[in-house]
Amino acid sequence: MKAQSFLGSAAFGVGLGALLLPAAALADTRVSPATTPVGGTVVLTTTCNPNAGDAIFRVTGPDRDQNVRSTTAAAGGGLSAELFTAGFTLGTYTVATTCGDGSDGGSATFTVTPIGGAQAGGGGRDGDTGVLVAGGVLAAGALAGGAYAVIRRRRAGAVA
Repeated sequence: MKAQSFLGSAAFGVGLGALLLPAAALADTRVSPATTPVGGTVVLTTTCNPNAGDAIFRVTGPDRDQNVRSTTAAAGGGLSAELFTAGFTLGTYTVATTCGDGSDGGSATFTVTPIGGAQAGGGGRDGDTGVLVAGGVLAAGALAGGAYAVIRRRRAGAVA
């Protein structure tokens, strides 16, 4: 009897949660690729329902505050648009989407980097220091462990 009561309560909770969960919470925006050089193209995709109208992608960042309207159906459902990054300043941009019915379509980010190089301010000697230190510590640990194993074998052989 208690199991039926628990299952009934659980089913009621799931049903109530489904009713209270807004459709906007299910919307998602993706940007591909997440990093592109200046002059590259990023594809903005949202799961907004195309039947609700056009989606508006609002792109904000170091030198942008612009809207991109999408009327193109995405391959997996939803809507998509292409954004050409010529003239963009290096940095990270946020894409916030509004669905055609006015609901929130989610948000995503992408980074514009120099052509053929690392992002300005990222990389170089300062960015590599942590990797080099971690690699050195791992190599030293491996050498110490190997030396310990060799010394132990020699001592064990000398005792025998």
